[in-house]
Amino acid sequence: MMGTTPILPGFHPDPSICRAGGDYYLINSSFEYFPGVPIFTSTDLLTWRQIGNVLDRESQLNVSPGLSGAGKGIYAPTIRFHDGRFWMTTTNITDVAEGHLVVHAQDPAGPWSEPVYTSGVIGWDPDLFWDEEGHCHLTWADPRGGIAHALIDPLSGRLLSKTELIWQGTGLSSPEGPHLFRKNGWWYLLVAEGGTGRGHAVTIGRARSVTGPYEAHPEGPILTHRSTSHPVQNTGHADMVELKDGTWAMVYLGVRPRGEFPRFHVNGRETFLAAVDWTGDWPAVVPDQYQEPQPATSFIDDFTGTELHPRWISPGVPPASFCRSDTNGGVTLDAGRSPEEKEAKRLLAVRTRDAQWQVNVKAPAGNLALILRIDDSHWTGIERHGDVVSARAVIGPMDQILASATGIPLTAPLALRTMESPQQHGVRTGPDRVELGYEQDGFKLLATLDGRYLSTEVAGGFTGRVIGVEALGREARISRFEYLATATGA
Repeated sequence: MMGTTPILPGFHPDPSICRAGGDYYLINSSFEYFPGVPIFTSTDLLTWRQIGNVLDRESQLNVSPGLSGAGKGIYAPTIRFHDGRFWMTTTNITDVAEGHLVVHAQDPAGPWSEPVYTSGVIGWDPDLFWDEEGHCHLTWADPRGGIAHALIDPLSGRLLSKTELIWQGTGLSSPEGPHLFRKNGWWYLLVAEGGTGRGHAVTIGRARSVTGPYEAHPEGPILTHRSTSHPVQNTGHADMVELKDGTWAMVYLGVRPRGEFPRFHVNGRETFLAAVDWTGDWPAVVPDQYQEPQPATSFIDDFTGTELHPRWISPGVPPASFCRSDTNGGVTLDAGRSPEEKEAKRLLAVRTRDAQWQVNVKAPAGNLALILRIDDSHWTGIERHGDVVSARAVIGPMDQILASATGIPLTAPLALRTMESPQQHGVRTGPDRVELGYEQDGFKLLATLDGRYLSTEVAGGFTGRVIGVEALGREARISRFEYLATATGA
């Protein structure tokens, strides 16, 4: 079945897309992680390469580590290309009272400007659109319920008109994620409704005036998988782009739940692709037109460059603030949390992107934790203290050492992997099982954890799993990080 393979697997929600010439650019929400707003480029909509992160300086992005920072940060950005310049707007929920932030760049790989704020505008999920006269329209999800609108100066953030609610959606819950388009004399407002869970949907309205009144598409949501057996669920929060040949495409988020009822998704909300066919002045989604290739997700990082690859993120703090590249390869991590603590302080992490994978980490010096996490209350990992290697799990208030081994040399890489859960009729199973161990003449298993405890359905929140390393108590050195996809799928 086509339409089941994401173009950006793993925790890449709330996609927004634009075109500049023959190149496409796509960004995603990043929530509490630093740097913020990963940006990708493609020439065919199917294969994407990360070229950076839009918000990569502390002066642009205020996030914080720990449970107090979880679920905050960057919500639903929008990227647009106008008059030779790239623009990005988003809401930092940590600073929501300041208004939406707007940055711009000549080169989408950066650097991006310092942010300006739309002072006086409270809400989330902002969008930018320029009309034929050059006026810049800002729309956003308003806490009063519905989509609001105002004209702004994007260089200063200054409002140029009053703010007003222009559409309350089709009647489903939580109208948000607006994107404004203009075509054939109509104003179109593409919206996410139904919440970002199983009821999620893409709806659209049109009007002759930007401020309405908007009429909803007569056939209801133009995209939803709710109440179906489709392997991709929670579909919604879409954006559209006109291709160079005049046809259109849509990117949207979805999840791939696994296991027994209520089923569990672990890699977060991912980015999917569909075609769009305009008929009768309404867009129709064609979900199975593109044959998506399986993205290449495996990588090995020996940290030989002077800068970290843009895939590396950290909850609440800049990775560059605690990572130092060594001249002969590898990276030194400054001391993070103490061994007995649960909340990460300086965690260098990457998104998980596959149904089954294995990570091996060579760390020739210092005590180290290699963990798989949703947040600081839902994680498991391997911790090394001298020659003692322990498997640990933190699930809510529970903090437990599952197993330990002694006499393990520093040359033995720490290892985590996920395996398919055995499907047995009448037996409750999770999405996968997490195996914790180390490599020494093959994988040495210390402990296994049911993957449902590291799922969004259990942990809550808007992110997905990440795999991270942190120096425990004192600095540690990593010489190699290997992520290997061992099976395709969710």
